[in-house]
Amino acid sequence: MTNRTNKHPVAVLVLPGALPLEFGTATQIFAMDPHYDLTVCGTTDTGLVPGYGFAITVAAGLEALDDARTVIIPGYDDIDAPLSTELLAALRAAHARGARLVSICTAAFALAAAGLLDGRPATTHWRHAEQLRQRYPHVDVLPNQLYVDDGDILTSAGVTAGIDLCLHLIRTDRGAAAANTHARDLVAPPRRRGGQAQFIDRFRPEASGEELAPLREWMLDSLAEPLTIGRLAERANMSRRTLIRRFREETGTPPMTWLTDARIDRARELLEATTVPIEQIGRLTGLGAPASLRATFHRRLGASPQEYRTLFRHKDGTKDETADA
Repeated sequence: MTNRTNKHPVAVLVLPGALPLEFGTATQIFAMDPHYDLTVCGTTDTGLVPGYGFAITVAAGLEALDDARTVIIPGYDDIDAPLSTELLAALRAAHARGARLVSICTAAFALAAAGLLDGRPATTHWRHAEQLRQRYPHVDVLPNQLYVDDGDILTSAGVTAGIDLCLHLIRTDRGAAAANTHARDLVAPPRRRGGQAQFIDRFRPEASGEELAPLREWMLDSLAEPLTIGRLAERANMSRRTLIRRFREETGTPPMTWLTDARIDRARELLEATTVPIEQIGRLTGLGAPASLRATFHRRLGASPQEYRTLFRHKDGTKDETADA
C-alpha cells in the first residue's frame, strides 16, 4: 500500500485492552489536522475495552505500518499479556525502515518487548516505571519525566503527558504556531517540557524490610530537625557503614536520599492541603531556606513551590495546619 498524498501518514496502533483516553488523544489530535493522514490499525479489533462498555474497530491491519512515517501506540491495560511475534516484528520492521515510533503511557512496554528501547532513555506512567525497569533492565527508565524524545523513538507518561507529546510532534513537524493552534482547540497548555516532572504520588520508596522501620518512622517525625548519618546511625545503634548498607537493602536507596524524598513528600502535602506560607515550609520540612526549597522543587518537580501550590492546593476550605506544625 502506498501513500498517494503529500500528507504525513500516521498509524495509530491499537493493542488489546487499549486505554480509551490515550487512544482518543492520538486519534483526535492527528485526525483534526489536514496535514496528517491518520489510519487506526491493529492485528484484530480489540473487542470490548475492559470496564468501558464499548469496542474499538480498526480500519487496517499491521500492513498500515509499512507506509507510516509515524506510528503511535496508545497505552493498554494488561502489560503482562504477551504480544504476538507478528506485532513485535512489525514494530521492528517499521523502526528499521525509518518510521518514528511513539508510545503513550504503558505502550512503552510494547516497544521494550520488541527490543527497541534497549540502551535508550524512555519513560512511562510513574506507577509502572519500576516494573518497566525490572522487566527490561537494558532500558534507561526516566520515571520523573513527562515525555522523552530520543529522536526516532519517543515515549510519554499518562494521558495529559500524551497530549504534551503529540503537541511536541506537531511542533517538531510544523512549528510552534501549528502546535499552539491545536493546544487552544484542546484547551491544553501550549507547551510543557518533556523534562518536567510527573507529579508522582510519593517520592520515597516503599520498604521491603522491617528492621529499620522504627528508624524510618522516627525520621518522618523529625523532618524539621538537622538529621545526619551520624545521628541516624546512633539512633539505630549501628555503625554508619552498616546503617547505609541495611537501609539500602530495605528501601533501595541511601538513608539521606530517602530523607530528602520524605521531606519533599511532606512539603508537597503542606502545599496541597494547607495555607502554610511557603517561607515556613522549608523550616517545617528540613528543606531549608526558601531559596533551597525552590531549588529542590525545580530539580525534582520541574516547578517552583508556588507553581505546585497553584496546581494542586485544595479549594475546599482545608484546615490550615500552621497552628499544629
